Amino acid sequence: MLTVLVQFQLPASVTREQAEKLFARIAGIYHEIPGLIRKYFLLAEDGKTAGGVYLWRTRQEAESFYNENFKLAIAEKFGSEPSITYFESPVVVDNLTGETITSR
Repeated sequence: MLTVLVQFQLPASVTREQAEKLFARIAGIYHEIPGLIRKYFLLAEDGKTAGGVYLWRTRQEAESFYNENFKLAIAEKFGSEPSITYFESPVVVDNLTGETITSR
């Protein structure tokens, strides 16, 4: 499994409330993405930085999602390039289900 951290700066004109409404409005599109296990929308306490934490089955599936179209969409919508960081996730603890999931 793979965890990806995506971060970008929000324009000063975007309020926390606007960002939260946008996240809620677009959340449904993430249900149909191949290989995506889970996505968390992020909003910094100061409201200036946003992004997401994504849990993927494979790096290949993640990399196909974070293509140039993804990067351009973020840049066009928010005026800043996203930073994308990949992390291996060999073990995930899910306290909602009581499961410990390993990638092997």
